[in-house]
Amino acid sequence: GTNLQAIIDAVRNGEIKDAAIVRVVSNRVKAFGLQRAQEAGIPTLYHNLKKYGEQHPNHQDDLQLRQSYDQTLADLVLQDQPHLVVCAGWMHIVSPAFLNPLEKAGVPAINLHPALPGAFNGINAIERAYQAFLDGSITKTGVMIHYVISEVDAGKPLVIKELDLMKGETCAQFKKRMHSLEWVAIVQGVQLALSNLPSVQKDIPDLG
Repeated sequence: GTNLQAIIDAVRNGEIKDAAIVRVVSNRVKAFGLQRAQEAGIPTLYHNLKKYGEQHPNHQDDLQLRQSYDQTLADLVLQDQPHLVVCAGWMHIVSPAFLNPLEKAGVPAINLHPALPGAFNGINAIERAYQAFLDGSITKTGVMIHYVISEVDAGKPLVIKELDLMKGETCAQFKKRMHSLEWVAIVQGVQLALSNLPSVQKDIPDLG
């Protein structure tokens, strides 16, 4: 939710120029990002895999269910006719069933990942980097904003921010510094992705 708030604030104060957030989507009903969006007057959508499966029980297996869920998610997102999709806290891995319709519509998606390119792809990247530092394997990590492709956290980077790890620092202290860096990176990444678009009006749904 805090990365979403950074985007909301940056759109509001003009740091992200010529943009509007058209919707915030979450797969967790209690996600604080939904409340942040509502308080900012931004439409929201709750789209949960388990709930979707209960409402559509005729799928043969989990893979078919997930593909149908992702296809529906893409349809819902594209109904708002966005120019860019921002994944900020969206923890489900998106499949080609989601990405292909966006690509066909000419809508790129970007994601924030709290690690440097090629390092600590997937979940718990901050904790894994901290442990690697304790083990003597690394001295720095960072945050990247990258284009979303089907391979997890492997798309072309837009923004890369490095951060040195500090001896004697607790994991909680390290996380706090990482989150502060995320807020800077996500705003820069959104602005850069928007500047790469041919459109003038930039509408952003945020998957948070």
